[in-house]
Amino acid sequence: MKKRTISFGALALLCTAGFAQEVQQLDEVVVTDSRFELKREHSGKTVIKISAEELEKNQGKNLAEVINTKSGIEIGGSRSNAGQNLGYYVRGGGNRQVLVLIDGVQVTDPSSIYNDFDLRLVDLAQIESVEIVKGAASTLYGNAAATAVISITTKKASEKPVSATFRSSIGTNQAHDDQDYDIADFSNSIAVSGTSGKVNYQAGFAQQYTDGLSAAASGTERDPFSRFNTNVKVGYQATERFSVDVFGNYDKFKVDFDGSDPADYTRLIDTPDQSMSKQYRVGVVPKFDYGNGSVQASVAYNKIERETRSAGSTVYNANSLVVDVFNKYNFNDRFYTIVGVNYMNNEAEFDRDRDFSVVDPYANVVWVSGFGLNMNAGARLNNHSEYGTHFTYNLNPSYTFSLENDRYIKALGSFSTSYIAPSLSQLYGYFGPNPDLDPEEDRTLEGGLEFGSGAWRLSALYFNRKEKDYIFYGPEGYVNVNEDFNVNGVEAEISIKPLDFMQLDANYTFTEKKDELLLRIPKHKINATAGFTLCPTTFASVSYQYMDDRLDAGNVEMDSFSIFDVYLSHSILKDKMKLFANVSNIFNEDYVELVGYTTRGRNVRVGFSLMF
Repeated sequence: MKKRTISFGALALLCTAGFAQEVQQLDEVVVTDSRFELKREHSGKTVIKISAEELEKNQGKNLAEVINTKSGIEIGGSRSNAGQNLGYYVRGGGNRQVLVLIDGVQVTDPSSIYNDFDLRLVDLAQIESVEIVKGAASTLYGNAAATAVISITTKKASEKPVSATFRSSIGTNQAHDDQDYDIADFSNSIAVSGTSGKVNYQAGFAQQYTDGLSAAASGTERDPFSRFNTNVKVGYQATERFSVDVFGNYDKFKVDFDGSDPADYTRLIDTPDQSMSKQYRVGVVPKFDYGNGSVQASVAYNKIERETRSAGSTVYNANSLVVDVFNKYNFNDRFYTIVGVNYMNNEAEFDRDRDFSVVDPYANVVWVSGFGLNMNAGARLNNHSEYGTHFTYNLNPSYTFSLENDRYIKALGSFSTSYIAPSLSQLYGYFGPNPDLDPEEDRTLEGGLEFGSGAWRLSALYFNRKEKDYIFYGPEGYVNVNEDFNVNGVEAEISIKPLDFMQLDANYTFTEKKDELLLRIPKHKINATAGFTLCPTTFASVSYQYMDDRLDAGNVEMDSFSIFDVYLSHSILKDKMKLFANVSNIFNEDYVELVGYTTRGRNVRVGFSLMF
């Protein structure tokens, strides 16, 4: 099975390359790797961009499932019960090394072990697009941006006075050995937006309830998951140069989960445990444009309330204040600069209120020459209230060779560093805290080639990541490991449109950590999707994913697996209404994603979206 599936994925990559002659020109702009809008061929990174069109073709999935189809990334738990904790495994790293931005603002949970952000709090219907930059990016985004930055952009207000979109879907939620097709998943969302004069507005509500599966693979009781999201954003264009946005979000989810057998802590059993999480976010974003530049400030306050009801019940209260003030200046459409100061204060309640603050001045420059050379370079001075000053930097050159018929070859390289301070939980929390921990430092070296023409793209990249002062949880709690660890890998992607009605995308990832065993991270992973516009109103796609053998806790080996998904959508009422259906794991593959936990089998979802 393993050899056959690898061969299938490799054949798909080669076959798609053979269609690269019949294409249409499309320009793609990326932002996250420089904070400026740059054409992809001028960017020194292989930025992953998930567009609004792609999100629309993934209705019925959650954000973690969509991101999990991209190269270099494995989101553990995204194939399990809806309430399963998520692991962000990017380039051999973990949650503590992935930074999430929402509309350019860092979002974290200061009470969590890894100071990370829970993607289960986000509803896909509220997202306009997602960009993912892999590798160390602390220069632009600060602490924890070591293996990836996931930048989420929420939907913008409609230019009409009033516009509304309603979405609803139902589906099954069943395991491999339970194929009764009972309806157990319900999702609804509504968004209203518009523009009137100098004011634009947007408001939304989303809800999901999922039942039908036990969290424990050996369990029989159901462990439901429920979530709702509300958001409000108001913008005011005071003058041609000055504007201000004000936003507020309230997100909440509740999940039932199963705990360990008291007689054998490695075995999960049915328990009446629950976890609840609430997030409150408010902020203001003023912006002033002048000539070739702009000054912008983002001020956001985030409050997290979490509670775990189990044999060892715990309550968490945390908050963070993030202020980012920066000046962007475009000298001549070839030389761009950004200079700013980022302030963050994290606070969480453990034995008592604990907090730390960070003040980071930073600068970054982008040069796009007229002869093919591009340079993205920057530096950041991290001033941590507990750990003093740390310097991070990024050097990212690339060279674009222009070819006939608007084609190009881009050679790129990057040498970048990042800095990861211990979380408040690791320093002072309930489980194995160590106030004497040192920060972790990461260095990423990468190089590769990209070949494309706008409508199609082929890229291959090698990376090497070095971890220093790695923070590890052992018998005595959290400690720094006095060894350097190296992670090597290769990421290859292809995206082509061989015919007007066909889009083919595939990627392959190889990840290896020679100094230490990787848990839950496959050495080989393949994703491939074929999309077909059958007619102007009908779209269909088939997706494939292969996961290689990997280890879980206790060095338990999990076998490789392959899964196929299908999706179909059809628009009616002059494109005002779209009907969709998807089937995940269509062949009902029996596999283990996380040892001891239930994995979803074949599941079906149908739904619609209606625009007014």
